[in-house]
Amino acid sequence: MSNWNELARHQRATEARHIQELFADPDRAEAFCVQADGMRFDYSKTNIDETGRALLVRMAEDAGLVDKRAAMFTGAQINQTEGRAVLHTALRAADDTVIEVEGENIMPELRAIRARAYAFAQDVRAGRFVGQGGPITDVVNIGIGGSDLGPAMATLALAPYHDGPRLHYVSNVDGAHIADTLKDLDPETTLVIVASKTFTTIETMTNARTARDWMAERVADPGAQFAAVSTALDKTAEFGIAHERVFGFADWVGGRYSVWGPIGLGLMIAIGAEGFAEFLAGARAMDTHFLNAPLDQNMPVMLALVGIWHNQLCGYATRAVLPYDQRLARLPAYLQQLEMESNGKRVDMDGRDLERQSGPVVWGEPGTNGQHAFYQLIHQGTRIVPCEFLLAAKGHEPALAHHHRLLVANCIAQSEALLRGRSLEEARAIMAKKGLEGAELERQARHRVFAGNRPSTTLIYPCLTPFVLGQIIGLYEHRVFVEGVVLGINSFDQWGVELGKELATALGPLLEGADASDKDPSTQALISFVRNQQD
Repeated sequence: MSNWNELARHQRATEARHIQELFADPDRAEAFCVQADGMRFDYSKTNIDETGRALLVRMAEDAGLVDKRAAMFTGAQINQTEGRAVLHTALRAADDTVIEVEGENIMPELRAIRARAYAFAQDVRAGRFVGQGGPITDVVNIGIGGSDLGPAMATLALAPYHDGPRLHYVSNVDGAHIADTLKDLDPETTLVIVASKTFTTIETMTNARTARDWMAERVADPGAQFAAVSTALDKTAEFGIAHERVFGFADWVGGRYSVWGPIGLGLMIAIGAEGFAEFLAGARAMDTHFLNAPLDQNMPVMLALVGIWHNQLCGYATRAVLPYDQRLARLPAYLQQLEMESNGKRVDMDGRDLERQSGPVVWGEPGTNGQHAFYQLIHQGTRIVPCEFLLAAKGHEPALAHHHRLLVANCIAQSEALLRGRSLEEARAIMAKKGLEGAELERQARHRVFAGNRPSTTLIYPCLTPFVLGQIIGLYEHRVFVEGVVLGINSFDQWGVELGKELATALGPLLEGADASDKDPSTQALISFVRNQQD
């Protein structure tokens, strides 16, 4: 508590300071950045100074970060509300690693499942696994939440490395999603992957049954062209999927952390085992850095502490994730789930109400599109929105290098503009050059003032390769963990998603005419409107 108070006092004492003043130190840009395995995280364009950083690091130390980090990697039950270990890091650990859960080394089984998944992916890619009409041309992954967002984001991000069948992802129970995805595919050369640990997720299973019905119109044995990522072997068998095409994962791998294992089967098929291994290697490199780097030179730790400074201490309620990398277009949505489902909590580990805000609202779009949409609010709006820029130094299209130079220029310019802004005096000079004077000059100038002093960070990397994507996702996973430790919450349960699902199940019969009199008047009116429109 005292450390929070000390930090709050320091934040209040420095909040009127312009960030540009901190660059009076010529070494600030190097002193307030972290580098790891070719990536550079620059947080110098924030109002964190040496004292603030020292206080933030001490707070992380006092929260027991070092011990809790070790507990996560070694298989302790840190997910206390569900009594589970948290071991998504095991999915990308080195082959000679030994990790025990309840006295049993889990690594041999993980390696065996990965080998089976690699073999199946290679069979699909090489045309050894075929559909009724011949080699597989299209793969449809049906899942939702962590069974969709991670692999869908990663598949798009690594498009330059695709040399397998086309990948499609279906998640929404809205029939438009499955209908629009399947309408141009050939069921005789399509493989469907159903990703649901329990094989009971209502949205996923509704879409899976629709896909099976679609396939059955042309394929004699539709189950033969299905695979599953699930632990419910009885249910997958009942669905018609042979055991050898079912790939499971343990309950100590949370859905939103599961892209590294069988949930990434679609990505394996798209980029092959070698590319997927590089993806794992990038995350493993970030794990090693997170475990070993001093806290003030630790990229996930400093990314997290910057976020805590902005959200819990400065009171900035949102965080914009702005990848200047078109193939990371789905990264903001992925991070919405990763961060908001993990740290969107109201009580601490002991069930006590939190004394301060939990996680921020995370949102964003790729640049430069966002510049022509919401950057107006970021630059001149009344709310301060900390921005997190991501940028590749080099693109994948050498013939279009001039495009990438323009992209890089825009990204760096946006962070500079947020920092320096434009004063009223500068705006007046611009208007005077346009020939304005008097009251009209003053009026027009005021519209062109940029407050500046708005914080941003930049994560820059050489090129978006499988290795680098693994680094990025691993970085953000560990950022979420660090923030959860400092806030004293469980980042690995998600009870907040349950109530709505339970009520949705109960509402189904009401939409078909059952008595809804026990519902509130608003809900009754909405049900009545839908019924009337469907008659």
